[in-house]
Amino acid sequence: MRPLPFDVLRRQMRVTKTSALRLMVALLTGLTGVLCLAVGGSRAEDAKLPLALQFTFDRPLEASMAPFVVAASRGLFAKEGINVSTNFANGSIEAIAKVAAGESEMALVDINELIRWRDKSGAPTIKAVFVLFNQAPYSFVARKSRGIRSLADLSGKTVGVADSDFSFKLWPALAKQNGIKADSLKIYKMSASVREPILSAGQVDAVAGFSYLAGVNLRDRGVPESDLTVLRYNDYGCEAYGFAVIVSPAFAVTKPETVKGLVRAVIAGTHAAIRDPVRAADDVVSRMEGGSHELELARLRAVISDNILTGEVRHNGLGGVDPARLERSIGQIAEDFKFHKRPTAADIFDDSFLPPVGGRLIN
Repeated sequence: MRPLPFDVLRRQMRVTKTSALRLMVALLTGLTGVLCLAVGGSRAEDAKLPLALQFTFDRPLEASMAPFVVAASRGLFAKEGINVSTNFANGSIEAIAKVAAGESEMALVDINELIRWRDKSGAPTIKAVFVLFNQAPYSFVARKSRGIRSLADLSGKTVGVADSDFSFKLWPALAKQNGIKADSLKIYKMSASVREPILSAGQVDAVAGFSYLAGVNLRDRGVPESDLTVLRYNDYGCEAYGFAVIVSPAFAVTKPETVKGLVRAVIAGTHAAIRDPVRAADDVVSRMEGGSHELELARLRAVISDNILTGEVRHNGLGGVDPARLERSIGQIAEDFKFHKRPTAADIFDDSFLPPVGGRLIN
């Protein structure tokens, strides 16, 4: 075979070299694309990962927490991109302290305890963002057989009061509002754990406590419902709201959409519990040790009718407050508590995390 001329060889070498370079560029471009897809896919997956959130309840699990249990068990939190872990505190003050210390991002507490707690020197500016109980569950539960059928009938009677019971701290305001001498009651100090036993045993005439707890528990202890009188503070002029969701100030600033998402999920859970309390009670009992479906269903129905589904809620929707009413309730707390600097409604409640009213109305 005759050798190719030099100039032809040179041209072929240039073509081969150019082709090799083009091939190398193509390979590098393809590899870069694969890497970008991998990194981009990883970032997309990270973005879809649910955000972990620690939530504290201020007492052991029972049916009043059904909206949260329903939201967890039916994937409503997950739908909002939130992975909620829960823990339980010994009372609202401890639950608020957990949020203040950064141990929990959010909690369900008595808003009236928050009002008093915020008056502490140097207290973080923790606020409520959703009110579950439009009316506080404060009440006296009494025996009709002891001659008690109205608030005025408590005068001269022996009333059991637990040291940890915040409800009785609003008694001075309630008594004043109803023309009753606050010191006309005979107070029997006790532990909260024996509240129902001492009333059922007849050691006291009435006890101070939550209507959906003491009232339902006493029926479960065999006290005939016909012999029970539940004197709800709200029926006698108490303006207090009840349990509310609070949030860490730092978390509210850095993760506002997560706070809004949790509120939406709890609203959806509340709607579901109202529509089907039987199923909601099942969800709660499934997470309790030795829970009674009958007892928790009775408790949930009482909470819905007395504390959640009020006239104000039917008109204005779930979760919000009437600022004027909240201001009046702070004034009632002041009857028995000397504020260093009395808070305003805006200091206590932030409505910016609530969805529009249309999404909160009860159908």
